[in-house]
Amino acid sequence: MEYKRTRRSQKSPQKRFLLILGLTVSIIYFVLGLVIIFWDSFPLLVGVEPMWKNVFAAFLIIYSLFRLVRVLQDKRDE
Repeated sequence: MEYKRTRRSQKSPQKRFLLILGLTVSIIYFVLGLVIIFWDSFPLLVGVEPMWKNVFAAFLIIYSLFRLVRVLQDKRDE
C-alpha cells in the first residue's frame, strides 16, 4: 500500500500581500457602509436624501461581502 505525502507549500510574499490587501479592503468597505448608515450627518453625503444614502451604504456592504467571498475562494483554490 502506497501512501502519498502531501506537502503544503508556503504562499509567495506577493500572494500573501494580495490576500491581506483583499481582506483589508473588504473590511474597509463593510465598515464604511455601516458608518454611512448609522452616522446621520456623514460629511461626504450632507444634503443627500436618507433613502439614497442607505441605498449607497447597502451597496457598499453587499460589494464588500462579494469581494470577501472572491478573496476566500481564491485562497481556497491555491
